[in-house]
Amino acid sequence: MLHIKLDYTFTESHDKKRQLENPLFVLLEAIHSTGSISKTAAETGFSYRHVWGALKRWETKLGAELIVWKKGERARLTPFGEKLLFAEQRAKARVLPQVDSLVSEMEREFALAFDENAHVLSVSASHDLALNRLKDVLSSQGLHLNLRFQGSLTSLAAMTRGECTLAGLHVMLGGNAGSKELQPFKKLLKPETHSLIRFLVRTQGLMLKPNNPKRIQGLNDLKRADIRFVNREKGSGTRIAVEHLLSKAGITPALVNGFEVEETTHLAVAAAVACGQFDVGFGIEAAAAHFNLGFIPLAQEQYYFACQTEALQEPAVKKLVKTLRSKPWRAILNDMPGYDATSAGQVIPVSKFGQ
Repeated sequence: MLHIKLDYTFTESHDKKRQLENPLFVLLEAIHSTGSISKTAAETGFSYRHVWGALKRWETKLGAELIVWKKGERARLTPFGEKLLFAEQRAKARVLPQVDSLVSEMEREFALAFDENAHVLSVSASHDLALNRLKDVLSSQGLHLNLRFQGSLTSLAAMTRGECTLAGLHVMLGGNAGSKELQPFKKLLKPETHSLIRFLVRTQGLMLKPNNPKRIQGLNDLKRADIRFVNREKGSGTRIAVEHLLSKAGITPALVNGFEVEETTHLAVAAAVACGQFDVGFGIEAAAAHFNLGFIPLAQEQYYFACQTEALQEPAVKKLVKTLRSKPWRAILNDMPGYDATSAGQVIPVSKFGQ
């Protein structure tokens, strides 16, 4: 068995997206997207000679071709090169939330080391692509968001135990107060002591391979034997939403090929579809767009920050609410696929949860 050591660096790209990078996969991804070695060189800041030489050295080390290129034709990855790239993207999608949490914790410690009075707001939250954007905006205002990514229910439980100030959780809109989907959350939310802050509304749906080769039209297609589905983990808000939608459609989990296969983030589900291992997954539109996947919208979700009502008077929480209500933040969010910031920053009682 071939053993290869890969070194990664944690970087921030020009559009403020945090990412793990390895030089080989930076080149493979650029070739995959541009179809040109010269454009890859320009995009990565290397010379044409460096790109070509690096790829050839890796081909020798791996014992297989990574790219196919003939004069006058587009450069493209070989099936092996594509498999390698998508496997790496899927692995990164799985670990990035944990890496983000680690970086957030380190930033918190550095902030307090330089200033014991630094404003730090602890948040346990279900993973969402907009959270890191919010973290950057608040950081520029002198407020450090200490993020720990966990499922919605786990995050809410952590808040009720006093382990964090805010819990990030999400539920589908359009249900009634007694719906099965809301009950696990209502067991933890106490009207007399808790309040909710609206963060965003996002679109959830089916993420499909580009051009939809299996001609998937909706949930009913998940019953087909030739459709491979990838799910989210038990306890996540998205898993609860999937089960709720399937139940409404009269589809039992046993009929869905792959229902028991789990990933822990929206990006990991999208990566699993993008790499070709699965035909369809369920998640947010922004994750589908990240991997250039097709998307069928099925539901709107409200993402909340839950907190102790008394915490609303803390300066850090007040700054968060003010930022969520600001025009610059709403412009950032509305520019991301599948998000709506119209109600961002509204503080509501627990009685309006899910409405």
